[in-house]
Amino acid sequence: MMAVTSSCKDSGKMGLDNGKYVRYTPEQIEALERLYHECPKPSSLRRQQLIRECPLLANIEPKQIKVWFQNRRCREKQRKESSRLQAVNRKLTAMNKLLMEENDRLQKQVSHLVYENSYFRQHTQNAALTTTDNSCESVVTSGQNNLTPQRPPPRDASPAGLLSLAEETLTEFLSKATGTAVEWVQMPGMKPGPDSIGIIAISHGCVGVASRACGLVGLEPTRVAEILKDRPSWFRDCRAVDVLNAMSTGNGGTVELLYMQLYAPTTLAPARDFWLLRYTSVMEDGSLVICERSLNNTQNGPSMPPVQHFVRAEMMPSGYLIRPCEGGGSIIHIVDHVDLEPWSVPEVLRPLYESSTLLSQRTTLAALRHLRQISQEISQPTVTGWGRRPAALRALSQRLSKGFNEAVNGFTDEGWSMIESDGIDDVTIMVNSSTAKLMGANLPYANGLPPMSGAVLCAKASMLLQNVPPAILLRFLREHRSEWADSSIDAYSAVAVKAGPCSLPVARTGSFGGQVILPLAQTIEHEEFMEVVRLENMGHFREDMLTAGDIFLLQLCSGVDENAVGTCAELIFAPIDASFADDAPLLPSGFRIIPLDSRTDASSPNRTLDLASTLEVGTAGTRQTGDQSKQCSTSKSVMTIAFQFAFEIHLQESIAAMARQYVRSIISSVQRVVLALSPSQLSPHAGLRPPPGTPEAHTLARWICQSYRFFLGLDLLKSASEGGESILKSLWHHSDALMCCSLKALTVFSFANEAGLDMLETTLVALQDITLEKVFDDNGRKTLFSELPQIMQQGFTCLQGGICLSSMGRPVSYERAVAWKVLNEEENPHSICFMFINWSFV
Repeated sequence: MMAVTSSCKDSGKMGLDNGKYVRYTPEQIEALERLYHECPKPSSLRRQQLIRECPLLANIEPKQIKVWFQNRRCREKQRKESSRLQAVNRKLTAMNKLLMEENDRLQKQVSHLVYENSYFRQHTQNAALTTTDNSCESVVTSGQNNLTPQRPPPRDASPAGLLSLAEETLTEFLSKATGTAVEWVQMPGMKPGPDSIGIIAISHGCVGVASRACGLVGLEPTRVAEILKDRPSWFRDCRAVDVLNAMSTGNGGTVELLYMQLYAPTTLAPARDFWLLRYTSVMEDGSLVICERSLNNTQNGPSMPPVQHFVRAEMMPSGYLIRPCEGGGSIIHIVDHVDLEPWSVPEVLRPLYESSTLLSQRTTLAALRHLRQISQEISQPTVTGWGRRPAALRALSQRLSKGFNEAVNGFTDEGWSMIESDGIDDVTIMVNSSTAKLMGANLPYANGLPPMSGAVLCAKASMLLQNVPPAILLRFLREHRSEWADSSIDAYSAVAVKAGPCSLPVARTGSFGGQVILPLAQTIEHEEFMEVVRLENMGHFREDMLTAGDIFLLQLCSGVDENAVGTCAELIFAPIDASFADDAPLLPSGFRIIPLDSRTDASSPNRTLDLASTLEVGTAGTRQTGDQSKQCSTSKSVMTIAFQFAFEIHLQESIAAMARQYVRSIISSVQRVVLALSPSQLSPHAGLRPPPGTPEAHTLARWICQSYRFFLGLDLLKSASEGGESILKSLWHHSDALMCCSLKALTVFSFANEAGLDMLETTLVALQDITLEKVFDDNGRKTLFSELPQIMQQGFTCLQGGICLSSMGRPVSYERAVAWKVLNEEENPHSICFMFINWSFV
């Protein structure tokens, strides 16, 4: 039996006796629970209806039914809160364990540095006192020899020799994962905490580049090991891993000889390959260890001959330490330590191969994010976009990345061959007519067989960018496709896939200048998302195109967070047919922008990890400091462009000319966009350039202030003189968010001051693609539409405080707002200006 008291505050207000209580029978509780699952908060009429329909509740008063539902909701809320707190507690416990281990490591490092300091100080004093004593030279020399790491002695290729090398690799790896073999500093922008991905560190002052991560994943150690060993499944830059030989050890471990190839990230550098030994073993405490290192001739081990078009890189002892966690899951330590041979690339690109931050973002964090994503897929196997499970969408994103990497690298063993240039080497044209490529492209065919004359062409180029953050440029390319893309070429690319009955929903969820973006999936940590882009009214190219002349692109976007340090930004897309099957043919094209600024790795050698002070519940703010923004805006980056086209072989010459000219036009468009997005163009001192068809910025600023004084009888600016430049400058720095929108059928914004751009989270270039209706929430839109007639008749209106939305979808609260009609020189309505007062992000 269940007893429910009426001593709570709510029942006290209803005048019930505090000593009175009601006992419910199991049948009554079952009936109430059924209704609760249907409607947790029934109205008074619904409760009375329940009493009438259920004879079991006839002897219970409606007020007592209301109390039961109140208590039931309270218990449900308490259960959810308890579950949430238990999850946070588990994360904090695991994080505390990692912090204690990190603290032990730092204490050992401090002790080691103190010992070295006293040692050198002692011998320096001895050298000063006995400058004529030759013996002191021998003492110092012997001491330095003890501190210099010795190269391991040569080993043979016998099983005993490989096992000895494997054990040595294990020792060196553990000294990096949990010891002081490498000086680690916290990676900029990565704060540990219960909601973070883990504790991330990069190396300082070691040979090559290295990164380390410690994190908690909700998978068992054996499952984690299985996933990590399958490197091509999670490492997008990995082309292939071949296990050439394997042998078991006496302690239950495995020694394997591997050959691994990595894609080159840009067309300006050759790809890398590795000849590796991998050792898998179980430690005494039950932890799993997978460690790797390069094999080379100096160790007299088995050798792998050089491979054409690849540069042999070296991997120092690296790997994964996987510990079982109490209550399920695993604590994982990841170490990546490589020498990527920077001498083999042009000097301007060497920061790509000398940056520990970039290694951490593209390799170490990629492994940790992949593990957490699979853990989330197992715990929440819900169907997402277009009836697909997360694993199926993840497989599609990997196919997009792999196809783009194949296009950028163009390996001859995959069937790619280069076409002679037209005398200008800015764009490279390659053709692939192999059967595997044709089947993957799914060219139009008859009788079920691909045409013998079909082929795939790729046009690619790389360019150096300055003074623009990769994330901002990528967001512009994503949201303003019409600024760089040719609609007829988009339609031509869509011909490569077979059109069928349209089965994709066409509900508008986000529109950017003629394209509709339909969200599809987003990985954890918000680092990558996939979407379907609908290009509207493009069917003039062929009569049998989809309904309403639309074509569709499957698009993968990553690296749009400008606050992330060292992140590579990518926009990869491919035309898809209407069926959108899991094995849909994909010919990926797109952009990759990689930062070249290696200053983020230049951390102080005396810096230590103050991890405890950065442990916070919740995520940190996303706003950049001025120094960070300045550093980001002055950095360099390299952009790689690759576009693939399916064609008939007899059209090769004309398609090559078209593709070459198309990529060159994209390069010109990107250069114009970079110039527009550079900080000097966004500065008010350089002049605010309005969109085409709008008045010059100084004139518009004067109209805004004059109209405000005319309709409201007050001065908008207190200190500005009549000079146009001074008015614009004062308006730009006004503390409240000011923005103007047109008086057309589609009310888009034409101007905003600095506070307005911050509130909308956009730039002056992208402002014109934001419509007024997207800024306000539902209540705000209703209020605004009801007030528009008053604005046009009276000239102004005051809006009560509420919530609006930025271009990134973040809610923004404001205390109140003022809207007024802006008149031009002829006193005709030109636009409407809004001023949001005391706004802040929620």
